[in-house]
Amino acid sequence: MEKQKDIASSNIKENIISKDITKITILQQEKKIESCNFQGYDVDDLMKETTQLRKLITKRGTLEILIPLCCTTNPVRYLTFRKSMKGFSSKTLAIRLKELEKNGILSRKSFNEIPPRVEYKLTSKGQELIESIISLLLWMKKWSSS
Repeated sequence: MEKQKDIASSNIKENIISKDITKITILQQEKKIESCNFQGYDVDDLMKETTQLRKLITKRGTLEILIPLCCTTNPVRYLTFRKSMKGFSSKTLAIRLKELEKNGILSRKSFNEIPPRVEYKLTSKGQELIESIISLLLWMKKWSSS
């Protein structure tokens, strides 16, 4: 039952993102925007920001952590990550979770229970990151068949 809700939620998010991309495309066509315009931005600052983003999202395990979180609005438990991330050590998983929390992508909630329980949820900053990643994946899918 919960998987069906998660799948439905994922489909809704994908449809919303697809509609948003369509709206942006239409607006760009109406304005006849032919290229990206970063006029006024400092190239060096953009390169530094790009490097920081690349370092964050391309580390081993980061996307594997973010994807299960984007498919549900419910918190995800540490054990769920452990089960789904075959080939990742507990140490690597713990490091990535801490990095994402430190960068404001995830929020962590621990419960004073036995056995200990820890849950993670996307922050609004993390949700925006996921939406951007999904948009990039949709772009990749669109142009990979050409």
